[in-house]
Amino acid sequence: MVTQPGSAVRRAAGLAIGIIVLLGCFISSIRYGFVTVSWSDTWGALSGSNPESMEQLVVKTTRLPRALIAAAIGASLAMAGAIMQAVSRNPLASPSVMGINAGASLSVVTAITVLSLTNMSVLTWFSFGGAAIAAAAVYVLGSMGREGLTPLKIILAGTAMSALFASFTQGLLVRNENGLQDVMFWLAGSIAGREQSMLLAVLPYMGTGWIAAMLLSRQLNILVMGDEAAKGLGQRTALVKLASGLIIVALAGGAVAVAGPIGFIGIVIPHIARSMIGLDYRWLLPYSAVLGAILLLGADLAARFVIMPEEVPVGIMTAIIGAPFFIYIARKELTSK
Repeated sequence: MVTQPGSAVRRAAGLAIGIIVLLGCFISSIRYGFVTVSWSDTWGALSGSNPESMEQLVVKTTRLPRALIAAAIGASLAMAGAIMQAVSRNPLASPSVMGINAGASLSVVTAITVLSLTNMSVLTWFSFGGAAIAAAAVYVLGSMGREGLTPLKIILAGTAMSALFASFTQGLLVRNENGLQDVMFWLAGSIAGREQSMLLAVLPYMGTGWIAAMLLSRQLNILVMGDEAAKGLGQRTALVKLASGLIIVALAGGAVAVAGPIGFIGIVIPHIARSMIGLDYRWLLPYSAVLGAILLLGADLAARFVIMPEEVPVGIMTAIIGAPFFIYIARKELTSK
């Protein structure tokens, strides 16, 4: 797939504009909330001019880590969704629909309520393990039958596994009421109260996933043509799918470990990115990362004002945005067949 020079310039300009919007959302996330922080205090917190200022302390310990976490998780979930849609060739594929988030959540809830584990590094590996098990289970179930893996079968398998994992999670919480309060807000999907150390625990895995996804982008361009066409062009499709699965587990598992199962970003953002720049994954993945970060930062900012002084979990805000979009895409796919 060759990108024309003029097209590349337009896409680069669009990406630059997206980054500027992302910076605006990032700064707004730092400044606004129950307490609005002035420009001087915002800059002072970032430059460390007055460590005794209460406003600057709020920015350093709460607002800045929260904004960084929102940007990283939004980018990770959007990229994971874009890769899943390429591998499955299904426009409805995403970590939330395919059971990846539910599997990671069940694993983390088990670690917290049954094993009484609280160390973030340990919980991160539980999240990765749950995401990997869910991905493998969905792939195996979706591949059964003479037709092999089909877009419809993999969605049905993902829906079934999501329901199963959610039932197991609820069962654990019912049997362990002491752990209910510890995980309920997390299960709704939230970045409130998350510390910077939590992001640092998963950032190496997320960062590796981001870089690996970009390195794999050319192969994804070939894979979306179909397995037969990709094999005809000499691609080792099984290896590409395995690498894609590992990237998805790293991105989605890391996101769930920090913020819980935040849904719909992986569905909404890749479609918006495609409408802007087309199907070239060399551009689609960075666009998805930037737009995903913008969406989660914006949703988190809106969540602070809905029922102020309380906050709505950001997972609810993304569901409000994403659910109608999911229905629209599903209806569009059904009517096109």
